[in-house]
Amino acid sequence: MNGPRRQARELALQCLYQLDQTGNADIEGIRVNFQAPKKAVEFATILVDGVREHRDELDGLIEAHSENWKISRMAVVDRNLLRIAFYEFLYCPEIPPAVSLNEIIEIAKRFSTDEGPAFINGILDSYCVKNKPSA
Repeated sequence: MNGPRRQARELALQCLYQLDQTGNADIEGIRVNFQAPKKAVEFATILVDGVREHRDELDGLIEAHSENWKISRMAVVDRNLLRIAFYEFLYCPEIPPAVSLNEIIEIAKRFSTDEGPAFINGILDSYCVKNKPSA
């Protein structure tokens, strides 16, 4: 059984996927279908709202840390997992970047293609290496 934060990230991924495909995100409908607990829904809502609000900034960072990849060419699952991770890096200081990175890779193993986790890891690692806090 996954904890509420993992469930929240998966719920957020599903909402952001729906948003990419239809222009609408129905977190309540997804919550009911997947029987997510209240804590997961609360954090998922923060993630979805945050990604929506900062999407241009997040997409710019993703493209800046991916070599020769436009966000529009990335798989929908991969780009939305990256958006969630970058949102957490920038706007959730209570979550260590290593935790966000590891969680997103684990979710990618479940929802992305065989190549997805390595692709996502490369971009997230590039960001983390370049933005490591100085000791």
